[in-house]
Amino acid sequence: QVQLVESGGGLVQAGGSLRLSCAASGRTLSRYALAWFRQAPGKERESVAAIRWNGRSTNYGDSVKGRFTISRDNAKNSVYLQMNSLEPEDTAVYYCNSDWKEYGLELVVGRTYEFDYWGQGTQVTVSS
Repeated sequence: QVQLVESGGGLVQAGGSLRLSCAASGRTLSRYALAWFRQAPGKERESVAAIRWNGRSTNYGDSVKGRFTISRDNAKNSVYLQMNSLEPEDTAVYYCNSDWKEYGLELVVGRTYEFDYWGQGTQVTVSS
């Protein structure tokens, strides 16, 4: 049974930066595509960044492109989201997850994914 633990969120002023981390236990992440999702109050959860299992391909939502960078360290069984030039609209709870398809393509940003399991997420709040 996989467990995902997101961390690194916090309160930051607009224009600031945060680096989110997601560590996994119970499963080796290196064989799976991963993605970061976020859910703002009153809104549906959306994917914002995705990375292929081998790290060679990434994609981003239009709202974060050029500001966010997804990366992974398979040796640490972790995935990261570097967030720069943060905006109040980025305020949300951020989650990582996977479709758990071995050696699959990266998840499609913008598509809705319904997964049975989600970690607790990490809150990001950007003040104006």
